[in-house]
This record gives sequence, C-alpha cells and structure tokens, in this order.
Amino acid sequence: MIEVLRAGALTTVQDQGRPGWAHLGVPRSGALDPAALRLANRLVGNPEHAAGLEITLTGCALRFSRAVTVALTGAEVDLLVEHPAGAGRPGDLGRPLSLPAGATLRIGPARAGVRTWLAVSGGIAVEPVLGSRATDTLSGLGPPPLRDGDRLPLGAPTGPPAPVDLTAAPALPAVLRLALRPGPRQDWFTPAALDLLLTTAYAISPASNRVGVRLAGAILPRAVAGELPSEGLVLGAVQVPPNGQPLVFLADHPTTGGYPVIGVVEDVTPLAQARPGTTVTFHGPQR
Repeated sequence: MIEVLRAGALTTVQDQGRPGWAHLGVPRSGALDPAALRLANRLVGNPEHAAGLEITLTGCALRFSRAVTVALTGAEVDLLVEHPAGAGRPGDLGRPLSLPAGATLRIGPARAGVRTWLAVSGGIAVEPVLGSRATDTLSGLGPPPLRDGDRLPLGAPTGPPAPVDLTAAPALPAVLRLALRPGPRQDWFTPAALDLLLTTAYAISPASNRVGVRLAGAILPRAVAGELPSEGLVLGAVQVPPNGQPLVFLADHPTTGGYPVIGVVEDVTPLAQARPGTTVTFHGPQR
C-alpha cells in the first residue's frame, strides 16, 4: 500500500485514459502529458498503461509499506527519501529510485513547470472504471483526488527497473507556440477574429485546470450572434465563450459544448506545464 501523508494541492491517479467512450459522454481523461507517465512507467519496469500519480504544483508526501522502485518525470522538484531508521537522502528526477519498506518519499513544490508524474513498481491498483484507473475531475469517474490519510493499493511488479542513470528532460519554453487548425465554427467569427488569434499573444489565466486552460488577451469578435446547440468537443478544441476570451480544452474536457469552436490545437501537451501568466501564441499548422 501507499499511505498518503500529504496530498498537496491536487494529486490524482492517472494512466493513459479511457478513449472510445465519447459517444456515451465520457472524455478520455488520463495524464495531461501521457509521454511523461509512459517514461516513468518504463523506468520502474511497468507496462506503459500502468496507473501512477499526477502531482500538481505543491508536491506531496507518501509512505510505502513494501520495498518499491519509483520514478518521477515532469516538473522540476526536489525529492527526499526518508528511510525507516530516520536517515534521508536526495533523489533525482528521471531515474529509478529504490525505496525500502517503510520509506517515505517527499516531493517538494515545483520550481519550474506545474505537474510531476510518479510511477511505482507494480502500478497503482485501484479499481478500474470503463477500463481505466484515471481520475476524471469533471465527471467524477475513477478514484477521487487524494486526501491526507488515503491508502492506495499496489499491484505486483512485472519487470526490473530500466538500466539508466539519467533521462533528459525537455526545457520549458518561455513562450508556448501552439499549432492551430480551423475549427468547425470558424464562420461564427469575423475574419478579424482569426487574425487576432494568430497574431496576438495571450496569457494563461489562474482559472485553469485539467478541464481546460483559460486565456486572457484580445477579444475575438463574433459574426453570428445567438446561441449554438450543444455539439461534440475534442481534445484541444478552442472554445470562445460570450466574453470573447478563448479556452483550450484539456484531458478532462466535456464531450459536448454550446459555445462555438474557432480552432483546434494540434498538441496540448505543452500546456500541462504552463503556469498562470505564461505567454501563449498560435500559428497555423503550415507556419
């Protein structure tokens, strides 16, 4: 078992999500950076689809009842391994760490980036829902976000840890440049709206989460007034509410929405590590 000593601001169980259920109103969910979680799983000898933890901004503290191998990827954090006898040693991101039974792992706040992914040998063995153990913060499917005192079951290890000393982490850019394809309701906006979206900078709002990233910047003027019947949404859809400020949907997005979608971001992964205030620009897929 894993005992949660300190859950932090938002720590959730995540895997590669539950694709294929949108027709029933269930989004994919899963890790906001699926590749980062896959890497952490490979480092500890797990299959890539094993469930781990997604830790947001403030870190957490966990105690392990059995000897395990863990690995963390993602945001820059400090790691401290406390042995049952009381001695402590620092750990490194991006490499397997062996912990004895009774050890405590303390994950500090993110110095850069937002989210860290933790894999544990054997994977987190909470009960799957629709084939996935992922926490969906919008629908409530899967286990709830962790709280202090929670206990999480672990599965049986399936392979040895990877023989690596260190993995290279990509640098976090100062400005995120996101490729954008035209959306299904581009004609609901004036020609100037798409020009504004592709030529001006936006800032990430503090009111962002796993559902979507809200942006603050130029208001996108509408050509068509009135209401739009709810229609399907996909990962990366850029929806524009009545205030004219775009919203980019992430893993826990709803499967339908009633505001027009001006475009679709090709890859939303960089937004997983973008803090409030980060500058975002858009460009066409061929630029």
